[in-house]
Amino acid sequence: MIGNRPQFIKAAAVSPLLRRRAQELLVHTGQHHDDELSTVFFAELGIPQPELELRISGGSNASQTARMLAALEPAIRDADPDCVLVYGDTNSTLAGALAAVTLGVPVAHVEAGMRSFDRTMPEEVNRVLTDHISALLLCSSQVPVDNLRREGISAAVELVGDVMVDVAALVAPAARERTDLVRSRGLTPGAYLLATAHRAGNVDDPQRLGALVELLERVDAEVVLPLHPRTRARLVEFGLWERLAHAPGLQLTEPLGYLELSALLVNARAVLTDSGGLQKEAYLAGVPCLTLRPSTEWVETVEAGWNTLVDLDFERLGAALSRPLPAQRPALYGDGSAGARVVDALTRRFGEDARG
Repeated sequence: MIGNRPQFIKAAAVSPLLRRRAQELLVHTGQHHDDELSTVFFAELGIPQPELELRISGGSNASQTARMLAALEPAIRDADPDCVLVYGDTNSTLAGALAAVTLGVPVAHVEAGMRSFDRTMPEEVNRVLTDHISALLLCSSQVPVDNLRREGISAAVELVGDVMVDVAALVAPAARERTDLVRSRGLTPGAYLLATAHRAGNVDDPQRLGALVELLERVDAEVVLPLHPRTRARLVEFGLWERLAHAPGLQLTEPLGYLELSALLVNARAVLTDSGGLQKEAYLAGVPCLTLRPSTEWVETVEAGWNTLVDLDFERLGAALSRPLPAQRPALYGDGSAGARVVDALTRRFGEDARG
């Protein structure tokens, strides 16, 4: 079950391996339906084309999840799978898990146990609920394993590592060499900031979005900001578009494919983001991250000194940018074999001999 950019990346590490050992029916809910946010990732990452595309996007979190549930129930019933595999913390994740358990189909959750401990985030609610109804919880590091134990989870929990490490290990070397993609935008490797913003807590609140625009206006560096469609729509709706478009040193772009975004990431001075996935990708690339949120689920990256929670505070952002890089960057999320461990866990628990 996939629906957005981080899930496409995770599926790239799992689906090809899974299809060598089992039959997979890949369902794309359509949560990210734009070519820039969807189709291009399948082409660049070699993800198998989905057998089923639901094209469900837009609307509130509740209405989108409800529409996904209504469409997924008959799809899962007809497929009669041994399990339903979900990734991450999106509406697609929760809808897939709920639809499966109501039909008596066990759920396996990749990236289980992540917690920001901020229940105002829809993603936090999605991941907590999904974990508590899943039969197999596949964790990226020891921290989420410990989170699940504290919550009294009785389902099977396995530490497999992070599947995004697998993909980064393949893509990062080539992305680092693609300085042409950086220079084609008039940027100098190592001298610019890559920014992204799409979280509801930042872009759906006019005051928060205004504070984000002000922060970007004040940054004393070249900044490239690929605009998520949701963010663009809110900027226009709240009358902030023209102000951001004319911010000095800020370059707005369309959403980018995985390779170009990776090239901009690995060659950046730092990353400013409210994305959970990009925080982790920055860590894997050895690029400091300034997280535009007051909390994060990737607490290990903060503890290691590579990620700083600046929220929308310009003073904290400036202080973080001026700090030297940490001397070490531990391998927090595994050795790049997480996809194989996920497939091993799935076939061991839900294979033909294990069913029932």
